[in-house]
Amino acid sequence: MPHSYSALSAEQKKELCDIALRIVAPGKGILAADESVGSMAKRLSQIGVENTEENRRLYRQVLFTADDRVKKCIGGVIFFHETLYQKDDNGVPFVRTIQDKGIVVGIKVDKGVVPLAGTDGETTTQGLDGLSERCAQYKKDGADFAKWRCVLKISERTPSALAILENANVLARYASICQQNGIVPIVEPEILPDGDHDLKRCQYVTEKVLAAVYKALSDHHVYLEGTLLKPNMVTPGHACPINTVPLHCQPCLLSTHSIPEPLAQPPAPNFACSYGQGRIAMQSKEASIQH
Repeated sequence: MPHSYSALSAEQKKELCDIALRIVAPGKGILAADESVGSMAKRLSQIGVENTEENRRLYRQVLFTADDRVKKCIGGVIFFHETLYQKDDNGVPFVRTIQDKGIVVGIKVDKGVVPLAGTDGETTTQGLDGLSERCAQYKKDGADFAKWRCVLKISERTPSALAILENANVLARYASICQQNGIVPIVEPEILPDGDHDLKRCQYVTEKVLAAVYKALSDHHVYLEGTLLKPNMVTPGHACPINTVPLHCQPCLLSTHSIPEPLAQPPAPNFACSYGQGRIAMQSKEASIQH
């Protein structure tokens, strides 16, 4: 017989919900500035700039010191570990620069994907070891939300039941640890758009993955009002031979993302949606098709 134990106090729940709502305030999105050192190397090499810590700092400084017009557009900024402790040319920490604009500071906490043995090239995400201690320190250092990315792929044999279950439980464990430390977790079960699958196949897989993720979140007593969901777009694979009109994707997108909503009363869950190279936080699934 399952028993109910209180995972969070009323004060903790209120703090988490308030943070989530600040991030997805109407008209605001999330700026992802959490590129790893390797990703920054690719970006800087395109303009002939050496990938040094100082050059990475200067790049982030350009983003973070934009004028106050950004306050109306950005609700949260995701930092990389290195960036969280960097300062601008005047010695002001980047964290304070962002907070002074009324923007919530976030932090990437996963440590990348690793192979999942016994599968057809599928992966899981590492970083749970020591996560509670890291989250506690990040909270002290100014971070109020976190990002963790799990990756699944679509093919004739994937995603497997093992990959879906493993990644769902990893996301749930991460979310629970974050909330225990006062940090709002972005739950990101990303289904890659690579492959030749059609729209219906993507919709089916996305529904299965989201159902598994929200089952795991429930099992781990995660407070949904204090979470953000960053789902994939429901579209055909990049190599799909069938040309699908974007308008046809909308009903599939709305149908798929309606799955988790019955699990929590409004205003949760909140959606942080990713489109192409840009990342936008939305308060409702209807808003997602406007872009």
